[in-house]
Amino acid sequence: MNRVAATDDLRAVVHDPSLVGKVALVSGGLGGVGRETVKTMAAHGIRVILTYADGFEAPEDARSFADSIDGDVHALALNLMERGSIERCMKDAFDIFGQVDILVNNAAVGSATVTAYGETPGEQDRAMLMINADGTLGMVQAFLGERAARKIDAPCKIINLSSVGGGTTQIPGFRLSDGMSKSAIAFLTRALAAEHVHDGVDVFAISPGAINTRMLRASTLDRMGDDERRRYIERMPKGRLIEPSEIAAIIVFLSSRYSTALHGSVIDASMGLGVRPGLASEPAPAG
Repeated sequence: MNRVAATDDLRAVVHDPSLVGKVALVSGGLGGVGRETVKTMAAHGIRVILTYADGFEAPEDARSFADSIDGDVHALALNLMERGSIERCMKDAFDIFGQVDILVNNAAVGSATVTAYGETPGEQDRAMLMINADGTLGMVQAFLGERAARKIDAPCKIINLSSVGGGTTQIPGFRLSDGMSKSAIAFLTRALAAEHVHDGVDVFAISPGAINTRMLRASTLDRMGDDERRRYIERMPKGRLIEPSEIAAIIVFLSSRYSTALHGSVIDASMGLGVRPGLASEPAPAG
């Protein structure tokens, strides 16, 4: 059976000259989606500040990645479990370029990566909620607070990363704290958008499905044998995983002037898993 392949080049998906010179803060810039987002934004002329997990990711790796990109890219440390770290990171980000026009709340932990933050299930659940939900809330509040303190009223974009499990629908077997944290992000997006219907702050959330990232491999794919992994991927919409570059392309579109009509949207970017969550357990298609 023929499968629908990912588009080879998605970096030209948005042609918006006004993006050139804008400043974006991308949390979790060393991960799969974050890394592609940083590269894609830089390719569109956006100046980028990426964050790395303070104490968990090496500063030299972040600086090396930033230096490898053809563009104006900087790296800052961030601990989403500490409001002081969030506020320092946001202030430093604004100080670098004097402004931040686009906030991408991409940093998060999943069922596999949260084990680094606690030994017991309870400790891990609390870390999941603190990082994914409270951390995103803190980033948004610090971003808007810094804009207010600096009397910046230029239009801006807030793009939150949720998930199909929790943000869009319910998937059996999904870790409860994971789904709860992603649901909180979707709620935050809608509530924040309701408060900003009459100004230049545009707010969106993206709910991806199964993305071909290190996080998915650690939580799911690496625990499977070759045949089980093949069948799992074949059950996914279009018979494949979503590539990080596809989500990065959506983020760049939302960063552009063309996205304002979607203000307040929680966008299902699961390739169909959100409307048919049973695919996670249905038999693989024949052929």
